[in-house]
Amino acid sequence: MKQKKIYLIRHGQTDYNKNGMVQGSGIDAPLNEEGHRQAELFWQAYKDYPFDVVYTSALQRTHQSVQKFLDAGFPHVVFEGLNEINWGHKEGKPFTHEEHDHYLQVVKAWQQGELHVLIEGGESPMDVQRRQQVVLKYLLEEEEGETILICMHGRAMRILLCYMLNYPLQNMDYFEHDNLGLYELTWTGSMFVVDRFNDRRHLLQD
Repeated sequence: MKQKKIYLIRHGQTDYNKNGMVQGSGIDAPLNEEGHRQAELFWQAYKDYPFDVVYTSALQRTHQSVQKFLDAGFPHVVFEGLNEINWGHKEGKPFTHEEHDHYLQVVKAWQQGELHVLIEGGESPMDVQRRQQVVLKYLLEEEEGETILICMHGRAMRILLCYMLNYPLQNMDYFEHDNLGLYELTWTGSMFVVDRFNDRRHLLQD
């Protein structure tokens, strides 16, 4: 397999992000004003990069984050496999003290290797990783795509980065992420290498 460059970003801010509400694959929220500002800053910084293809999840916040690339004619592929984890019956709820404690219990279980644990009605990290494996296989086997932009979601990014870098999945919280933060990775033909880690410099422009 030939070398590839992967530019992996999290979507821009939504009101759910801003207000600390649970937002998984069951919430198809649009970007808010700040999210659109972040998307514009990313476009200005990366519009001249020679992306062969743009991958997004099926949720509108990822499409809106890269809309100017799509308007400029960059090929676009939608993968439901890149969707955020489903938080089940917690979707759309504010992080009250009780909800936060339950969330922390689930995350702690994941950190202890109990990767089958899920919130009722939702997905486990293993569920998410299984659907991501299909996407990554396609990405690596697609001959035309050598410079690839992927826009997806925070928890799902952590899971994907573990899979790409062969990290134990229980260590997924090592991978920090911000709205419109960037990971740059190189596929050498046999392994992925991280070149930039949650780079936010493009968001610091005036």
